[in-house]
Amino acid sequence: MAEWDDDSYVGKYLGRHEYLADAAMVAQYTRATGDANPWYTGPSPLGGPVAPALLLHSEQYAFRLRDWYLPKLYGNLHIKQEWELFRAVPVGTRLWTHGMIVDRYLRKDRDVVVLEFCVFDEGDVMVSRGRCHQSFLRDAAEGGEVVGKEQAARKAARPEEPAGEPLEVLEPVRRVADLDLCMAFSGPKRNYHNDREEARKLGFPDVVVQGTLSTVFISEMLTNRFGLGWLAGGRMSLNLINVLWGGEAVTARGVVRAITPEGRRRRAHLDVWTEKADGTKTIAGTASALLA
Repeated sequence: MAEWDDDSYVGKYLGRHEYLADAAMVAQYTRATGDANPWYTGPSPLGGPVAPALLLHSEQYAFRLRDWYLPKLYGNLHIKQEWELFRAVPVGTRLWTHGMIVDRYLRKDRDVVVLEFCVFDEGDVMVSRGRCHQSFLRDAAEGGEVVGKEQAARKAARPEEPAGEPLEVLEPVRRVADLDLCMAFSGPKRNYHNDREEARKLGFPDVVVQGTLSTVFISEMLTNRFGLGWLAGGRMSLNLINVLWGGEAVTARGVVRAITPEGRRRRAHLDVWTEKADGTKTIAGTASALLA
């Protein structure tokens, strides 16, 4: 379906973008995610408003897709997302990013391209870094379903819970990923993340909710619990293990498994995941945050 050659190689530089993390940008984030933390618009530990940790949640897709996507778009899926958060960003800060392909590997029947983007503030200090693992079918026969709803449910990974009681269970965050939310998050252009017909063109039976939307729900949960310890010191590595379909409810959950010293501070280590109403996990991974 695409018309470009495979030119995705490790080390390929993808360019630079500039942003103003102002109140309007934060308001758009809130509309698109439902996360309305009072720190985003009022007093915070920084004094004034502070931007959401994942304000640039989908920055990887701001780079021109033909510069890093593989030509066969049929059935492509986001399979892993990583974040490191170094500094909280006051609202009103000018940010700039740059992106590069940092890895490419084979995983079963898929070819995976890894894009890393780094976010810097106006003083050229890195405030965060993200990595997106985007997978493409190596042999994609177009016309049929790449993955149906029943097939996805059967193949869904349901990792066994580690033995032992967690040190803490976090307050969950629940959302319904209806088409209005999907359009606000993944629009305004119609695509397979917000439109059923576009989804069917790429081999899916229904809207595939953009994976980064669920990562934002996990970040909201961690912000609610750890505050600046997440905004300036958080890390997470998330595997997107099952499709969340448009209209389904999803809940972000997390448990603290260990606490370790980190210089004069302490770090909480967590298992985090998102799950559907029937308990099927859509994302599973780990995170950590600094404790006050």
